[in-house]
Amino acid sequence: MKLPILETEVPMLPVDRAQHIGRLMLLCALVGILGGIAAIILEYLVEFTQHHLLNDLAGFRPRAGEHRTSFDSPVAPFNMWILAGLPVVGGLVGGLLTAFLAPETEGHGTDGAIDAFHNRNGRLRLRVPLIKTLASTITIGCGGSAGKEGPVAMIGAALGSLTAKWLGLNAQERRMLLLAGIAAGVGAMFRAPLAAALFAAEVLYREMDMEFEVIVPSVISSIMGFSVFTMAYGTGHLFEMPEFAFDDPMQLIPYTVLALVVAVGSRFYARVFFRVTEVFRALRIPEFLKPMLGGILVGGFAFFLPEAMGSGYGTVQDALTGQVTASFLVAVAVGKILATAFTVGSGQSGGVFGPAIIIGGLLGGAVGQLCTTYAPEISGPSGAFVIVGMAGFFAGAANTPISTVIMVSEMTGNYALLVPAMWVCTLAFLLVRRSSLYAMQVDARPDSPVHQGAMMGEVLERLTVGDALRDRDHEPMVTLSPNTSLKEITQRFIETRHTCFPVVGAEGDLIGVVDERGLREAVGTEGLDPVVVAADLIEPAPRLVMSETLCSAMHKMVSSKHDTLVVVDENRKDWVVGTLSRRDLIAAYDHQIDPDVTEAVTRPFWVDFWRRRQAPPTDPPPS
Repeated sequence: MKLPILETEVPMLPVDRAQHIGRLMLLCALVGILGGIAAIILEYLVEFTQHHLLNDLAGFRPRAGEHRTSFDSPVAPFNMWILAGLPVVGGLVGGLLTAFLAPETEGHGTDGAIDAFHNRNGRLRLRVPLIKTLASTITIGCGGSAGKEGPVAMIGAALGSLTAKWLGLNAQERRMLLLAGIAAGVGAMFRAPLAAALFAAEVLYREMDMEFEVIVPSVISSIMGFSVFTMAYGTGHLFEMPEFAFDDPMQLIPYTVLALVVAVGSRFYARVFFRVTEVFRALRIPEFLKPMLGGILVGGFAFFLPEAMGSGYGTVQDALTGQVTASFLVAVAVGKILATAFTVGSGQSGGVFGPAIIIGGLLGGAVGQLCTTYAPEISGPSGAFVIVGMAGFFAGAANTPISTVIMVSEMTGNYALLVPAMWVCTLAFLLVRRSSLYAMQVDARPDSPVHQGAMMGEVLERLTVGDALRDRDHEPMVTLSPNTSLKEITQRFIETRHTCFPVVGAEGDLIGVVDERGLREAVGTEGLDPVVVAADLIEPAPRLVMSETLCSAMHKMVSSKHDTLVVVDENRKDWVVGTLSRRDLIAAYDHQIDPDVTEAVTRPFWVDFWRRRQAPPTDPPPS
């Protein structure tokens, strides 16, 4: 028997929505290309500056991996004094650039992008990409302890913001392209397109929350940024990786120890960074001199621990292969924390992203060496702890556990350690939680000004004036006649909670309102009590109807500067049926989003007492 063919009509995507999605994808691809080009320019300038200043001038090339082979040349004799002086010069020049041309580019940059999303509708100035590129190149090229990833995040964000501005896009699209720019820059610089897309959505919040709407646009832009960048620098990973594996669940025990260490380390890193930042901000010296003072402190490491200067990638590479001792790794990690705080906290332009990855890798290497020495039967190779330490440290320091797990795997090309990386990142995030390197993060989406306005607008659009009047505690409406005396009006204000009284004529038609502002002025003037009546205090009355939305009512309150508006009949616009105050509007909103809280606030205390009396008895506690 032949079954009949069921013909079903597949709904097609509406043309306008398809055009919107296609336009959005093209814009994200464009931002990704711009972000990739910006990452290439920043990478080249930093390499060029480091090579000619650190390598050729100071003879500083501590370990393999600090520089790329494209600038290889014989290393000059090491000169400790020149190395100590370079951060000072870099701090002065970079400080002049940021202080006088673009103050928002000082520091690590990611906070500036987060702030632009939450508080400035995604707006960044045109000069930001240029000044941030130059200032970061000078800071990092002169030996400052800072990373390129924070600056490239802000540069990409600015390019996305400016693209939206030039095309005349709205605020929502501008914020979306700003985050797409972050993903493009970070994905290119770290060669981690998937992690960068998740990072752009995750870094905005301290809690386990994301800007889910931007993940797909960020994936598109990060892929384009990654593709453009790798056309110039190849698809190789940042580190040369030995083969590591996770094949024994008992290894989670030493990885738990690592989670505790990186949690303490990341909290210490954040506290030191913010404490140093506060000290520099409190200094009463010109702003452009503060980065130079920070450069003097960083230059002091040239005499004691030069490995704490620069990027630090070479030391991590040595830790992966076990060529350095645990004590040396801990010393460099502590020095790196201080050097980064002095560099970025003083106002120099550079990232805290890269140093956090390095510090985590150093601490991981130290813990790995100790675990393999004292518990070799349940510990893997110490190099594996370096990779997991990088992930766990930054997950705790930045509150980005999901993206960091993937990012370190993409950076190193090693996906065999995903299980311990997830374990350590989750524990570190839970242990550190409220501490973060990014001061502009908010707790979660409802705490962002962007979403607060949108959420409130959506709720108020669903509610009407009639809903608000039905939900409130009923209090008799009070009207005044034009001849009501000032003394009687004052008494009415004292006896009721109303802040506005409608004034009606003999046939009940609305003439105007008397509000507390006019009454306050009359009462404050001596000698007016016997002569002033309601007709002398009347002001125009903005009107509402019962079917009008609370969103419309709020706009009328703001534009008229009245906290209470008169509600009139739908058919007879001069017949008063009530008043709506700002307090009524807020109460209706609160009741809509959380009815239990509103009920608990407004119901009499004996209701709760009765409910407790009616509740089923519980078993008595054991004696």
